[in-house]
This record gives sequence, C-alpha cells and structure tokens, in this order.
Amino acid sequence: MNDPISRRTVSRRLGGIAASVGIGSAVRAQSAGDDAKPAILGGKPTRTKGAGWTHWPIIGDNDATMLNQVLKSGLWNRLSGPATPKFEAAWADRLGAKHCLASANGTSALIISLAALDIGPGDDVIVPPYTFAATVNAVLLHHALPVFSDTDIDTFQMDVASAAKLVTDRTAALMPVHLGGSVADMDAVLALAKEKKLRVIEDACQSPLAQWRGKHVSTLGDMGCFSFQASKNLNSGEGGAVLTNDTDLFEEARSFHNNGRAKPGSGVSGYGRNGANLRLTEFQSAILLAQMERLEKQSQTRESNAAYLTEQLKAIPGITPAKMVDGCTRNAYHLYMFRYDTEGFEGLPREQFLKAMTAEGIPASSGYSPLNKEHFLQVVRTNKGFLRIYGEKDLNDWYEKNSQRPTNDKLCTEAVWFTQNMLLGPRSDMDQIAEAIRKIRRHAGALKQA
Repeated sequence: MNDPISRRTVSRRLGGIAASVGIGSAVRAQSAGDDAKPAILGGKPTRTKGAGWTHWPIIGDNDATMLNQVLKSGLWNRLSGPATPKFEAAWADRLGAKHCLASANGTSALIISLAALDIGPGDDVIVPPYTFAATVNAVLLHHALPVFSDTDIDTFQMDVASAAKLVTDRTAALMPVHLGGSVADMDAVLALAKEKKLRVIEDACQSPLAQWRGKHVSTLGDMGCFSFQASKNLNSGEGGAVLTNDTDLFEEARSFHNNGRAKPGSGVSGYGRNGANLRLTEFQSAILLAQMERLEKQSQTRESNAAYLTEQLKAIPGITPAKMVDGCTRNAYHLYMFRYDTEGFEGLPREQFLKAMTAEGIPASSGYSPLNKEHFLQVVRTNKGFLRIYGEKDLNDWYEKNSQRPTNDKLCTEAVWFTQNMLLGPRSDMDQIAEAIRKIRRHAGALKQA
C-alpha cells in the first residue's frame, strides 16, 4: 500500500496552515498574556489544572474485538495463530518492504538484525551518541563494539561526516537512528556504506511512517527496526519488527528469533544456528492490527500540529526547533524537540525553565544524556569476556576515543522534548505551549532570582 500523502501535498497543506493561522494566533496569544505572571511565581497556570493532554494509548472498540478473537481462538502463540503473520504482511505492505518479522520488542529487533548480518566479536558498529541505550546494548550483546559518531546539532541526528572519520578495517556496519520521528541523512549514510562496503541497520524505533525522499524508513538500508513499546506511535505495550528486502537476511532473522530453528529448504533438520526466543505474541499482534487502523490519521494530526507549533516557537528568541535533514519528506513526530538557549532567557538555566514549564501545566523533559559517557561503557572495558576478545589496551583506547563528542555534549545541555501525545490535541493545546514559553521568557529575570 502506497502512502496516500505525497511530499508536495504535505508541504503545501502544512505550509498553508502555518502561514494562514500560525503567526496570527501567536500574536493574539501573546497580546492576551502580556501581564500574566508564571505559575511558579504565583500566577495562574497557562494550562488549567485538570486539563489533561490526549491520553495515550487511544483505545477503540476494534482493540477489544481483535483481542477477543485471539482469546477465543486459543491460538495464542505466533507459531500457530494467524494474527502475527497478518500483521507482518500488513506492516510490510504499508511500508513497501518485501519482508517483515515481528519481534518481542524494538531491542530484540536490533539484536535479530545484527545476528542476521553476522555481526560479532571483533566488529565495530558506528552508532550515534544521542539515542536510547538499546541501540548500543544490542551491539554489546553480540560482543561487538559501538563506536560513536558525533551529532548534528540542528537536526539531532547522526553526523555522518564524523562517522566517516571513524571507519576502520574493523567497522562492519552503520546504525543510524531516525531520532524522534525524523530521519537521519540517509543519502550520506548509504553513500558511506557503499564506499566502505558496510552494512546498514536503520534504527527506526521512533519513526513509523517517516520517509526519506518518499520512501519509508526501514526500507533503505539492509535491515530496519521498529519498536511498538507503550510510548511509541504504534503501540502494543511491548513489541517490535524487522523489515528487509533481502530474502536471505529475512530467513536468517526468522531462524535466529525462533531459537535458531533451521531455515526452510536449508537441508538442515532441527536447529541450524544459534538463536533466541524473541517472538511476538498473538495478543500483541492483534493490538497492532487494531492500532494500525488509526495510525495514519494520528500521524497527520501530529504533523499538522507540529508545523503550527514550529511557526510560533521559531519566533521566540532562545528557542530553536529541530530542523529536518533535507531529504526527510515525512516526520513521524514521536518527539517534538527544540534547543533552549539560556541567553535568550536572561541566563535562566534549562532546569529552571523546565520546572517553570511544569508549573504552567506543560510537561517537558531535557532528553538524553551523552550515551558515550554512561557508566556501563566503563564496565565493558573491565568485563572478562570483552577483555578476552579485545585485550585491555584496545578496550582502554576504545573507551578514550569515544569519550569526546563535543557537539553532542552541547546538544545534551540544550535539548527540550515534548512527547507525541501532546501533538494529538486541538490547536489550542499548541497555543498554550507557545504562550507558556513566552510567559516564562517575559519573566525570565525574576525566575532566575527566585
């Protein structure tokens, strides 16, 4: 099934929305709230107490119907039930991929992909440092070593130019992360992979329906991975999927995720390789099939609200919304991300800004810390298994070489996030977000002294 919305249609619609109503609404909201004090200083919150955000997950009658079908069938395991194969076929069709393999979660999808590509001891995998720990843990679980690129501060995505400088004869794969619903620079990733003969695994766990030049993420590299964890835009509590257009890789993945059972037609009976039980249940597949029915409409709402909000926020000094890499033709907006510059707020620290936002009824977070500096990497260099494979000197060198990623460090001090469900409400929700920020900025000096 092709995506029903073209890049040109989306751009025209969202651009028209921003031009026709974004700026005017921002001016009206600013004029109405010029004299209001921030709630943290005793003023009235921008968003009244009890005015909740769109509850997530959104549950419909079809969820219960599909779950009951699985329950009454008694076929609860993917090896006997029809729901998981049906979901795999539907998700592959929706994204334009040849194969889809459902998995227990997004982390297991990454683990399966690395196994299918035979990534293991002695291999390096280049990853971004601005991502969730699962990206790195999947590499480490195969006793390969993650090597960290720097981050592009404007887009929050992998800096592919910095990644290119890290390629050695030990580099086996690139693992770009399509962070927050947006898309990494896949032209640069694929060009580097072709030049250096590297595999590409797309970590698309946060980006269902995101596109690069009209093609869905997960279909551009050798393999792509999704997460359906509870916070994700397509949600089954836990769950994941591996996408690929390579039949041999798909069969390797299917074997590994099913305890290494031999591939059909391989001539091997029983178990053909090492593996693990990383299967999705029929209940989760039923929920995914139900949730898929409203995914497109929800995605359009997020995109429209994000465009509207961006028009307001980019007019506020000190606030810089994350840009999309030129080539990203659809952003899934799992997160709405921007950078906060204290100089635009009279030196008000980000921590105090976030507290003031919370008091206004607008939940916001500071996002990721530098993953390349987390304690678990220190543990790796003293782990007896890794020491046997790499030796103390190589591990110490690896740790030190990965410790300095200055642009990512800067981003981690400036980033602010809103969650995807905050983009599912009416336009008035976006107005309130923008007004809360403007209010805090107007009183930044007093907040700093409080």
